[in-house]
Amino acid sequence: MPRVKTGYVRRRRHHKVLKATKGYWGGRHRLIRTAKTAVMRAGMSAWRDRRRKKREFRALWIARINAAARQRGLSYSKLTGALRKANIDLNRAMLAYLALEDPQAFDAVVKKALAAQ
Repeated sequence: MPRVKTGYVRRRRHHKVLKATKGYWGGRHRLIRTAKTAVMRAGMSAWRDRRRKKREFRALWIARINAAARQRGLSYSKLTGALRKANIDLNRAMLAYLALEDPQAFDAVVKKALAAQ
């Protein structure tokens, strides 16, 4: 069987990996073997943390809504139950934004939800 030289194919493959490791420290952006493992680990962390970010934001929104609700004499669960009964479909992100940035609008939403009970 004849010997096949990889030629520019290997160089392209290596260049793609080394381009992805731009800014990494030491041999992780210079040496192909360590760079490959660094890229693999970075990809795994990125995949995991894209999902973790959603959990963390949801927890933050709930904490903000709960704090704002408790200032108005309610708990988070009572407020969400009242909103559901009043057919007010605001997601947690919007409720947290209103609680933080526009307290008057949040008050109006709470009053409307409590009136429907």
